[in-house]
Amino acid sequence: MSQSHERTTRRRTGTWLALLLCLTATLLTTAGTTAPLAAPGVPPPGESVPAVGRVWPVGLRPSVVRTWDPPPTPYARGHRGVDLSAPPGSPVRAVAPGRVSFAGRVAGRGVIAVELADTGDPPLRTTYEPVQASLKKGDEVTAGTVLGTLEASPSHCPTPCLHWGLRRGETYLDPLSLLPPWLLRRGPSRLLPLT
Repeated sequence: MSQSHERTTRRRTGTWLALLLCLTATLLTTAGTTAPLAAPGVPPPGESVPAVGRVWPVGLRPSVVRTWDPPPTPYARGHRGVDLSAPPGSPVRAVAPGRVSFAGRVAGRGVIAVELADTGDPPLRTTYEPVQASLKKGDEVTAGTVLGTLEASPSHCPTPCLHWGLRRGETYLDPLSLLPPWLLRRGPSRLLPLT
């Protein structure tokens, strides 16, 4: 290799290295000046959910086996829904009016999703699994419409359960926030005298 060719190669390498350093410095200095975006899958602070639910997805007041535990980052550990105790074969109901946006199998489990009516843009979407769906994509539902039956399938719950989820776009939210306080309260109903 000639000396002039070697000098040209060193000069080009030096030029590329200088450009790479400038680009890195520019990216590092501007990274802190732009507004941070919310990571997908992590709820932004103050995300509100309208209490549009009118029924529990299973039973009258099922036991919550595991609560919603949002992950700190999109791919971190967490629980992106609520697990409700229910025996296999239990009817699974839509908690609010909307339209079925998905009914099929995901990773061997039956899943049905309902896009809730009048809940903003993008609309809220509830998911239910493992469910043998009795409806198909596009079907309209009201609160209490039977979506299918709870399947007996391997689960992350210690007992049979329904995994109920809620999302707005790619952001997971607490599905219990859909239910109004009167539906969340424990205890039996009492009949009071009219007078």
